[in-house]
Formats: sequence, structure tokens, C-alpha cells
Amino acid sequence: MALLVNGRVDGDGELEIASAAGLEEAGAGQVSFYANPKYRTLLSKTAASAVVLKDTEKYGDVNASKLYVSNVYYAMAVILEKLYPQQCSEKGVHKTSVIGRNVKLPENVHIGANVVVCDSAVIGEGTEIRAGSFVGRGTVIGRNSTIYPNVALYGGIKIGNNVIIHSGTVIGSDGFGYATTGGKHRKLPQIGTVIVEDDVEIGANVTIDRAATGQTLIGAGTKIDNLVMIAHNVKIGKNCLIVAQTGISGSTVIGNNVTLAGQSGIAGHLRIGDNAVVAAQAGVTKDVPPARIVSGYPAREHSKAKQINAYVSRLHKLYAEVKEIRNILKKGDHGKTKND
Repeated sequence: MALLVNGRVDGDGELEIASAAGLEEAGAGQVSFYANPKYRTLLSKTAASAVVLKDTEKYGDVNASKLYVSNVYYAMAVILEKLYPQQCSEKGVHKTSVIGRNVKLPENVHIGANVVVCDSAVIGEGTEIRAGSFVGRGTVIGRNSTIYPNVALYGGIKIGNNVIIHSGTVIGSDGFGYATTGGKHRKLPQIGTVIVEDDVEIGANVTIDRAATGQTLIGAGTKIDNLVMIAHNVKIGKNCLIVAQTGISGSTVIGNNVTLAGQSGIAGHLRIGDNAVVAAQAGVTKDVPPARIVSGYPAREHSKAKQINAYVSRLHKLYAEVKEIRNILKKGDHGKTKND
């Protein structure tokens, strides 16, 4: 295990580890990890056989064997992949699935029960499409991707290699586009596509709209949490993190390595620079420069937003002080009324 993560062992290097668990639940034969100071008291009490720890600190009160690494979360990701390999549950095409004409379907894929794959779709080697999912006409899915149950992939979109899409997600639905005249809204046909590049993971109940024209793009390595809305013609760069309940309006461009925290909202036709961070519940109404951290509504530089929040939290005291001053002024300089 230490070799897998380029770690340093302090303790029994011959331990056999069969599984993993949290600090509080772990027991003999299990590995756990510690990375958050909130759980420091659990670290000294854990019954885990081994604990993965940050190599810049020392933990003399831990009874378990210690595995020191430079990045605890990354090391645990590698260890968990080894302990719990994600393999295709089955191979072949289930008898209740519906496969259209001219579908390219290698032998080593799995098409689950009640899956519909429409005409001219292309499924890559090693890909698994689980029960109840829909793959539209001409849609392309790359190699070794996993489509969980009840995912809808509309026609004419492209999904890359090693992509994971969780249940309830809809990709390629029409963008929200209407021309209004005479008080009525006429639908603008959405004739573009969606491209999801390699190594993307998309959570449950995410919606990604197809472009009005051109493409909606999700860059390689980006990870999208549950309940995220991505509108038409949005372009998201590589290795971004988009957290639950985020909404991105149409034609916005998100750079590389951007983090959009939970419940953040991005207005349309904006640009978010590389390595920027949008804090939770922030409402972005103008462009965000690269490497900038913004928060609040409307979103502004985080240090400024914190200052404004501090002022707002003291408004009740300021109001009381102003009220007291006004009362004093009404009475005159010596506490007497003007009629005295």
C-alpha cells in the first residue's frame, strides 16, 4: 500500500489491509485517514490497523501503524480504488434492451435492462450503460465510461472516455431560448450539441442543455456534483470543480481549474478566469479575473465581501447610536428642550 502512494511507513509494514473505514468505525484489518483537525480526538482513539496521515506533522498518540503521505485525500483515492475495484457488473446486452439500427456496439460492453440505444449511436469498448437509460440517435459514448440507471443522453451529443454519469442526469435537452413578440413566446430551435470530454464525472440529477448553435462544452477532468444546471452554449474548462446546486446561465465561459462552490449562481455571457474560486451562494453578475476569490451577492472580491458583511452585522448598533444622537440634538446642548 505504501508503494502505491509513495508513502512512508511508521509501524508494521507487513500489515494486511482488507478494507477501509472512518476513524470512529474502523477496526482491525482496516485503514482509515486523518486530514481534518475537527476529528483530532478520534485519531487518538481509533482502532484502525493503519491510518494515512500528512507527512508534515507528527502524531505520537496514535496506536495504529502510520502511513505518511504528501496528500492524504489523493492517497486515499488510490488506496480505495485498489481495495474496491470498480468493474463492470455484467457483460453483454440484456434481452429487454432496445438497440436501433447501425449501432456500433463492441462485444465487451454491458447494456442493462430496458436500456434504449437509438439508431447510429456509437458505444466505446468497456462502457457500461445501466438499466433504464436512454441513448439518443447518433450519440457517441467513448471507452470505459459508466452510465448509471435512468440517465437520458439526447441525440447527437458526444461523451468522452472514462466518463461517469450518475442517475437522473439529462444531457442534451433543449436550451431555454424563446423569441417574444406580441406577448407570446416562440421557441427558438436548439440545433447545437453537447461535448463532454474525457475523465469527467457528472453527479445525479444534473442537467446540461444542448447549444442553440455550436456546442455546450464540459472540459476534460471536470467534476460536477449533484443538482447542477448548465445552460446552453456554456463552455467549462478542464479540471473544474462544480459543487451541488450551482447554476450557470447561457453562453458563460468558465476557465480551467475553476471552483464553483455550492449554490453559486453565474449570470449569462460572463467569463470566469482560470483558477478562480466562487464561494458558496455567491451570485456572479460580472466577469471574474483569473485566480480571484469572490463571494456574496453581487459577488465581489472575498476580502471586500467579508468587510461588508461585518459592517452589515453592526448596523443595529449604528442605528441605536444614531437614534441616541438625534434625541440628544432635539433636547439641545444641555439636555434641555428648545422651548426651555
